[in-house]
Amino acid sequence: MSISGGAHPLPQRRPHWGPRLSHVNINVWRLLAFLIFLVVWWATAKLVGQNFVPTPWQTWQAAVQTIGDGTVPKAAWASIQVYISGFVLAALFAIPFGLLMGGFRVFGSTMEIYVDALAATPRVSFIPLIIVFLGLGYEAKIVVVFLGAVMPILINTYAGVLNSDGELIEMARSAGASESQIFRTIMLPGALPYIIAGLRVGASLALINTVVAELYTAVQGLGGLLSIYGNTFRMAPYFVVVFCLSIMGVTVMQSLKVVERRMARWRYNSDRS
Repeated sequence: MSISGGAHPLPQRRPHWGPRLSHVNINVWRLLAFLIFLVVWWATAKLVGQNFVPTPWQTWQAAVQTIGDGTVPKAAWASIQVYISGFVLAALFAIPFGLLMGGFRVFGSTMEIYVDALAATPRVSFIPLIIVFLGLGYEAKIVVVFLGAVMPILINTYAGVLNSDGELIEMARSAGASESQIFRTIMLPGALPYIIAGLRVGASLALINTVVAELYTAVQGLGGLLSIYGNTFRMAPYFVVVFCLSIMGVTVMQSLKVVERRMARWRYNSDRS
C-alpha cells in the first residue's frame, strides 16, 4: 500500500465560550425550545387556518388514531427496512472504497473524477433506469437509498485518509513502521472523524431518498402515506408521518454520536500506542 500524507499541524482545541451547561440544564433548554415550538406551531395554525396547518392537538389525535389502527407502524416498518438496508450497504461499500482510494494514491487519483461526477449527478435521474432493471419493488428502493447515501460517506472517508498527519507518518517510517502499521495506527484513526461525519450526512440523505424511492416506485411506507395524505389534504395525519420521519432521523443521528464517542476512545488509544 502506497501511503502518503500532507504535513498538517495538530488540531488545536478551540476555547469554549460562555458558561458550561450541565446535562440537566441542557435538557431544560431543550424542553423550553420544544414548548416555544409548540406555541409557534399553534399560533401558525390559528393564523393560516387549520385546514392548512393542523394544531398540535389535532396532530396528536391523528397520531393516536393512525398509530392505534396500525397504519403508521406498518408503514414505518416498511420504510425502516428500506432505509437501514440501503444505508448499511452504502457504508459497507463506501468506507473500504474510500480507504483504498486514500491508501493507493494512483487508484484514488484515477477514481476521484468519476466519484465527483457521480456525486454531482441528481439521484432522481437514476430512478427510471433502476425501475427498468429492478422493477418497483424492495430491491429498487434499496438501490435508490444506496445511491443517496454512498457518495458523502465515500468522499469523507477519502478526505480523511488524505488529511493524515504527514509529519507523524514520516516519523513512523523513520522508526521502522510498516505501511500496514502506519495505515492501521495513524491514517485510519485520523480518518475516523471524517468517516463519522460522512455517515451522518449519508444517514440524512438516505432518509430523504427513502421517501423519494417510496414516491417514485411502489407507493408504500411512510413516503406512500405522505403521498396519500398530501393529495387528499389530510394535514393532521400528514404531520404525523413527517414527525415519524424526524424521529427516525434523530434516532440514527444520536446512535452515530454514540458510535463517534466510542470510536474517539479507540482513536485516542491508537494514537498513544
